[in-house]
Amino acid sequence: MSPPAPDRSGHLNFVIDAELCVACLACVRVCPTDAIAVAGDEPLLLQVVDEACIRCGQCLPACPHSAVKVNGEIGRALAIASQGDGVLILSPESVAHFYPATPEQLINACYEAGFRAVTRGVIGDELVAAEYLKLWEEEPWGTLIRSTDPVVVETVRVQFPELLPYLAPVTMPAVAEARYLRAQHGSELKIAYAGICPPVSSSDLDAAITFGDLDQLFRIRGVSVLTQPTFFHRVPEERRRHLSAAGGMPLALLEESRYSSRRFRKIRGLDALPAVARAVAVDRLDLGFVDILSTEGALDHPLSGPTDELYWRRELLASTEPPRSRQPIVDGAVVASVGATFAFKPRRLVPDPEAVGAILEQIGRGPNGRPWDCGACGFETCQRFAEAAALGRASMRQCTPYQERRADEAQRAAAVDTMTGLSTYRVLRDRLAFEIERGKRSYEGFAVLFLDLDRFKEVNDQYGHEAGNEILRAVAGEIRNAVRASDVAARYGGDEFVVILTRTDLQGGARVAEALRAGIEGVGRRLGYPSGLITVSIGLAEFDPRQPGEGDLLVSADRALYRAKAAGRNAVA
Repeated sequence: MSPPAPDRSGHLNFVIDAELCVACLACVRVCPTDAIAVAGDEPLLLQVVDEACIRCGQCLPACPHSAVKVNGEIGRALAIASQGDGVLILSPESVAHFYPATPEQLINACYEAGFRAVTRGVIGDELVAAEYLKLWEEEPWGTLIRSTDPVVVETVRVQFPELLPYLAPVTMPAVAEARYLRAQHGSELKIAYAGICPPVSSSDLDAAITFGDLDQLFRIRGVSVLTQPTFFHRVPEERRRHLSAAGGMPLALLEESRYSSRRFRKIRGLDALPAVARAVAVDRLDLGFVDILSTEGALDHPLSGPTDELYWRRELLASTEPPRSRQPIVDGAVVASVGATFAFKPRRLVPDPEAVGAILEQIGRGPNGRPWDCGACGFETCQRFAEAAALGRASMRQCTPYQERRADEAQRAAAVDTMTGLSTYRVLRDRLAFEIERGKRSYEGFAVLFLDLDRFKEVNDQYGHEAGNEILRAVAGEIRNAVRASDVAARYGGDEFVVILTRTDLQGGARVAEALRAGIEGVGRRLGYPSGLITVSIGLAEFDPRQPGEGDLLVSADRALYRAKAAGRNAVA
């Protein structure tokens, strides 16, 4: 007997195509095990962490740019087909993927591609169903969790190790069928599996591929499915069921689920696992048989296709199912193990508490002083998000409160001059346009002051730029104190300032301008500079709603400023 094939990290490989990915982080939000690593600044680089990935496929429909790709072991499967002595376990859900080809055409194509035999996965379902019936008849077992769904098993191994002892000691149908085939045809038999959700890792299968990979294998081997005969050109392997339903559940247990029973609980979705873990490990409750699947079934798995085609896929599969066999279809003379043990996975990485704290500080708290915990990032709590971000499995771009605060800060930064605290030129232009339009409607005028510090370059050269900055801040404070809340005071650039005096005529503007001139002259004395060193020239212009089209107000105020300079500076014109 040859040694078993080495256990590989995973039959299916989920990768993110960097050329298609726009780092929208949709995949990060839906991943239940934080298996998407987020690296870099801009642009972000997303990568699937194979050790943490449970192959649930949630990232596939979540990505709006089709950047998530799933590949099986097509090289291994191709080698098995090329040798011509291997077996393909073809999952029944293939009829939906290869439609409009018939099941007969598909199986004929598999033979032509080089597989010696093609089974339909029914034997594995029957073997597993028989084992579950045995367990069902045994008493007492308290809590027993269905273990046919690889996604559920891997989630338990990764996130809920306390549930491992409660997993049914039954392998998955594809593995059970592979063991049966080897017991029947010899241990050297090479076996490939084509389906939706193979075991995450198993040495019993020599290769596992998706239906898309099988499509590619046909193209490589020069096989056209639709040109195959619509009848079996070889005697087909067993396709009928006896006691099982799809996925390896006995019909008897499914009948039990129709009635209220403390011994049988039907659960769909991974979201229920925390409640199951608490009930079993903390509350010490006996839940009976827990029939749990990550989705409603293989046809509902993200790899099966669009969600809105689910019922069409179900109807199509039901129409191709042959009638049930009245007799067992498994050869009782073939002895194959269907048992399974589930090992603990390595402990999850623990984030640095200081890094987590720093991220929580960046996020901040809500108006009520409590964590936001809004869930917009895809995590239940800010704490969970911070832990994932500290491990590089999330990005601050996902955090809505943080991004909103950054946007507010950026908006304020664009609106406020950092040096003086006055409005920026951009705000000035927007507000000036607003006041002009408002004045046209209400027939109310307003005044504009253009201020320029006299000989400010000489002050910078003589006392230094830091002293000049101090003067600018003091002048800005004087301007701020001299205007009303309804007015706008802005730094135009360098040592120039502009003030919009709403609902103010030319005479009122002149009074404010003179007060500003005198106040700024006093700033120099208060800061300890020689008298007359710090002065300002001010140009004055008015918006007249009766004559609204007489040129740019800032240009008019600037011309008035030059007249004030020409008049000897430290003046209003």
